[in-house]
Amino acid sequence: MSRQFSVIPTNDQLEALERDLSFHAVTNANPKHLSQQQIADYNKLGYLAPLQAYSSDEITEVRGYFDDLLQRVIATGGNSYSISSAHLKYGPVYDILTNPRIIDYVSDILGENVIAWGSHFFCKMPHDGMAVAWHQDASYWPLSPSKALTVWLAIDDADVENACMNFIAGSHHHGHMTFRPSDPSEHNVLNQTIDNPEQYGYFVPDILKAGQFSIHSDLLLHGSEGNTSPRRRCGLTLRYCSADVRAALGWNEKGVHARGTDSSGHWTNNARPDAA
Repeated sequence: MSRQFSVIPTNDQLEALERDLSFHAVTNANPKHLSQQQIADYNKLGYLAPLQAYSSDEITEVRGYFDDLLQRVIATGGNSYSISSAHLKYGPVYDILTNPRIIDYVSDILGENVIAWGSHFFCKMPHDGMAVAWHQDASYWPLSPSKALTVWLAIDDADVENACMNFIAGSHHHGHMTFRPSDPSEHNVLNQTIDNPEQYGYFVPDILKAGQFSIHSDLLLHGSEGNTSPRRRCGLTLRYCSADVRAALGWNEKGVHARGTDSSGHWTNNARPDAA
């Protein structure tokens, strides 16, 4: 299939869209895997962590796969941040994206019809110094309404020393925030920066052991410092939305029906790729 989605939408493209970028609180009277307290925490804070996806042996196998994949990508001119929309290219990443242990928690937040549409490795090599500036995921996505979230799966242990992700708890209640273009001198992986994040809530480090994951709202303010440690910090971001979300700029072609159905037919249901 020839995919026509815009890989990185421009700000002009996104601003031309009518998007509902307000937080939609979770209402789930009978969650199957999260507790009612966890649902309340997600609504209040905008994130949940830590949750468990893989055992120590399982994540060791996943890490070995990523190590090999990274070598292959670098050999063809890529880098540790360029492995994006990986579920459309690599069968093992598709398997992670659709892992029922992850979808169980995601569906308690998004509902019974879940679309998986994104997968991007954010791998900070030892001493690489690249920061991920404070940002909201929704700023980059041509999706509406804002009923989407990110799962951040720790491939390596992630802690303050090796520049784990940080949240501004409660910031998702402030709607879509004003950002500025990132300055090249900031060594930022992304092209947007939101200044003075402390005005929107309080700082929480997302400390995870390999095999654990966090979930955060697409409107939650988050970022990470440059890795100045001798340890690598690799995470796989997995993106999900409810099936009633609409995607512009062809992004519906990234979809996988992770649970339930999309009765409207808006979202493509990509098959597992054969490539390893």
